[in-house]
Amino acid sequence: MNIFYEKIELRFLFPAGTSRGVLQKKPSWILRCKEVESIIGECSVIPGLNMDYTSDSQYEEKVNWVCETFNMLFNKLKAEQLLNFFKEELRDYPSILFGVEGLFYQLARFRGEDSFHSQFSEGKAAIPINGLIWMGSIDEMKTRVQQKIEEGFSVLKFKIGALDFYKEYELLSEVRKAFGSAIEIRVDANGAFNRYNIHEVLAKLKVLGVHSIEQPIMPGQSDLMSSICKSAPISIALDEELIGINILRDKVNLLEKISPQFIILKPSLHGGIVGTLEWISLAEKMGIGWWVTSALESAIGLEVIARMVGFLNPSIPQGLGTGSLFENNFDSSLVIQNGTLKYKNG
Repeated sequence: MNIFYEKIELRFLFPAGTSRGVLQKKPSWILRCKEVESIIGECSVIPGLNMDYTSDSQYEEKVNWVCETFNMLFNKLKAEQLLNFFKEELRDYPSILFGVEGLFYQLARFRGEDSFHSQFSEGKAAIPINGLIWMGSIDEMKTRVQQKIEEGFSVLKFKIGALDFYKEYELLSEVRKAFGSAIEIRVDANGAFNRYNIHEVLAKLKVLGVHSIEQPIMPGQSDLMSSICKSAPISIALDEELIGINILRDKVNLLEKISPQFIILKPSLHGGIVGTLEWISLAEKMGIGWWVTSALESAIGLEVIARMVGFLNPSIPQGLGTGSLFENNFDSSLVIQNGTLKYKNG
């Protein structure tokens, strides 16, 4: 068996606003098998966020190495041995590791083995998910809220921090007034706030009954983050804080020091599938909640993530989707129904 890669540019249907800027498109590298079309994996990056990506040429060189090494060793090693080799070699390249893991997962499925077989993968169960409200003008965000409500979502996650916070707060206030406690509100700040304004922000979010705030300050400020988690009136969730922490002992030290209420996991950023499962295992032992979301993968990567999450049978809504925000996405086996994610080809 031989593999090769191709680069694609995923184009957003609308300017996707975050506190770090507006996204119009993003790259992914697709790993493909020459012999079997269904054996496929996705290496997805968000430039400026992925620590394993500095430029297309740098990243593509590593992806090419993966293909050459796979083709050289596939007939010499068992699949499990080769995958374990890549797990070690790509420890600091989580997005590429996730693509490789996806490839091996689909290879195993092709051979009749499914390590993530579940009621979800059979199409018999659904995963509750949040509806994501991207940053935009207040009017745009109001329209998106109404769309999500009409689609049956009871959990809404708002990207905040790019606009004036008081205007964002007014929007959140309107949502709470209009829908009351029937809607759970989560917010994602992407590190937009700082030591001088975060406590006022948290106090205002508390008044609105906000469930949690994701990455309220920029990562790398563990003392401040620990203090915030101890005193915050709402739950704090870590996301970017976990990027680049790939050694087990370092993960333990981080969680013990900061003691967040939740961690948010993206396989393409947080160690691939193996790293994500390791974070989840640690969190559950420490009494820390978790949910999984995507790093803007196409349908290829999203299917693997969804099947993994379905196997884990989570107790709270997740941050997953179908990739419908791209105008040139691949065909998907995932569908959204009444605020849940279902696998339609089970």
